[in-house]
Formats: sequence, structure tokens, C-alpha cells
Amino acid sequence: MNKKSKEIVEILKREYPDAKCSLDFETPFQMVIAVMLSAQCTDERVNKTTPSIFAKYKTPEDFVSINIEELEKLIHPCGFYKNKAKNIKACAQMIIDKYNGEVPRSMEELILLPGVGRKSANVVMLEAFGEAMGIAVDTHCKRIANRLGLSDEADPAKIEGDLLKFFDKSDYKDINHLFIWHGRNTCEARKPKCEVCALKKLCGFANDEIIRAKF
Repeated sequence: MNKKSKEIVEILKREYPDAKCSLDFETPFQMVIAVMLSAQCTDERVNKTTPSIFAKYKTPEDFVSINIEELEKLIHPCGFYKNKAKNIKACAQMIIDKYNGEVPRSMEELILLPGVGRKSANVVMLEAFGEAMGIAVDTHCKRIANRLGLSDEADPAKIEGDLLKFFDKSDYKDINHLFIWHGRNTCEARKPKCEVCALKKLCGFANDEIIRAKF
């Protein structure tokens, strides 16, 4: 770990000592469903939607059996409900057919599931199985990585590649949570709070009007 990466982690840990995953779940399969619903939707909205669903539908078999129109109705508040419902049912079916009803425990297998990309797989591996295999590049992570000069890429996979080389593996877990919390609370998309940002001294975006104009 270089000096800057170490300092970023230490500063954000002090700033957000309670940073953790915001999605509510009890089983790995529930985590898969929750993270799929969170695409282009807030975790808060997902957490308001899933309790009534998980109370009635608990297993992949339950989701395969549910009528597609009923599932669409249940997840409607999370947006893009038709595509999400289709993926949820296909994902549940694959878990039954290929993995004996158990959520697979590897990145390589998770990304094969319908509706589960690399970002989602990273989240599932960390939150459901306690293994930080990489860094989930969501909109917050992408924005912060670009603004801090950790990556000038736009593609999430390439940004993750840059971040994995910059941070030590032992810090992947923390960065997954810290970047999301920092993006929500300080480094916002439209009105970043640069004047109070704990990372201001390390951030070219916060200190250069020309750089800020690009965003």
C-alpha cells in the first residue's frame, strides 16, 4: 500500500466508523435478490420492499413458482420491475438446476447468474460469505475514484482494476463500504461538499477549478 492509499483508508475510517452494507438480508439468496433490486434504486427503497416479499417467499423454489405478474407487482417500487422480475426468476431457476438450490460461493459462478454482474457478485461475496474478492464499482465508487485521480477510466471493470492495484487486499472490504458512504454523505454527484470533505487535501477535484469543470 502506498502512502496515499493508506491515508485515504485511515481518513475515511475515522469519518465513517459505522460504514457497512445498507441492504437488509438474512440468507445468501436474499442478498442476491436484494442486490438485484438495488440496481438503479436506493437501498432504502429496497429495504422497504423486501420484508413482505421475504416473509412469504424464502427459497429459489418459491421464486420459481411465483407468477411473474405477481412478482412484478411486488417489486414494482424498486423500478425496472419487468426486467428485474424476469432475471430473478431465471436466477432462481439456475441456482436450482446448476447449484442444487444453493447460492454459489465464487465470483466466477455468481457472474453467470442472470441479473448478477461483477459489481453485484462482489457485494454478494462480501456480505453473504464474508469474502472481499474485489471492489464493487457503483456510481459512488466510480465518481470518487475519478475525482481522487485513482482512475481515469469510465468502465467499471477497468476502474476496479485500477483500484485493486492501488489498495491492499486487506482493505478491499473497507473500501467497498467507505466509498459508498462517502459518496452518499459528502462526495455527491451534483453538489459535492468539498469544503468539508475529509479527503480535500488529497483530491485534485476539490482543489482545481479546471478539473471540477469536467464534472
